[in-house]
Amino acid sequence: MNQQSTINLNPQAKQMADESMIRNLAAQACAIWPQEAPLLLRYSLPAVPRILDAGCGTGEAASRMAELFPRASILGIDIIDASLNLARQRYANLAPRVQFEHRSIYETGIADDRFDLVVCRHVIHSIPHAGRVIAEFVRLTRPGGYLHLIAEDYGMLHFQRAPVDPRDFWHQVPPAFGAATGTDLFIGRDIYGILAARKLKQIRIDYVIVDTLRVPRETFAAIIEAWRDGYAEPVGEYTPISRERAAEYFNQMIANIRDPLGYALWMVPVASARVPLDKR
Repeated sequence: MNQQSTINLNPQAKQMADESMIRNLAAQACAIWPQEAPLLLRYSLPAVPRILDAGCGTGEAASRMAELFPRASILGIDIIDASLNLARQRYANLAPRVQFEHRSIYETGIADDRFDLVVCRHVIHSIPHAGRVIAEFVRLTRPGGYLHLIAEDYGMLHFQRAPVDPRDFWHQVPPAFGAATGTDLFIGRDIYGILAARKLKQIRIDYVIVDTLRVPRETFAAIIEAWRDGYAEPVGEYTPISRERAAEYFNQMIANIRDPLGYALWMVPVASARVPLDKR
């Protein structure tokens, strides 16, 4: 795959490589993992499972899965070398059981039926042609194995009304941003159809609830701060909302979260499915 096609398939490459993404992944893991881990434990995996962390970023999820499944071998793949290098440094103590490699999730170059579980968190909303990626995941998963996908949906964020009203931001930005980048920022509600079209089994859509009751306010606020720092500029480029106005909206969301009398909510869809035994 040449460089130009890689760029076209990763329209948020700059944001993914920004330092704000490191903060974002760490805060999201702290917020989401306590509710997500029990979902992963539902799967009927072998005693020594083989797990793929597709779009692994800085290795946050891979390290947590290594603890959750202490006999598993885990491969994390990504195309952001800075993130992969950081993952290797942070989790060197987990090698060789946990490894990180530069590979595209569109064409991994890995043999068929390699993994018992393929995990992809916080990625498929940010890339075009999600169906192609799901097809690759199915190819990589052994018959009877599982897919586990965090499929973000930016119609599932809710903040209290204010003069700078976050409702207006989330009404305007996701469709315009998605249209400009060829991505589906509402894929949380579309992922069921994608999985069903692949004739996968046991499809479930669960929700992790990130709100000001279940998650520490500062953890939730750190997610929105990272989004502000990484995405205010492209919001100004791709949508009718300017960079400065986008920052104002994000700041209002952060203030809502930090207000001890305030309430805010992010519903995070977690889709899962089983690859049929007769997948051929």
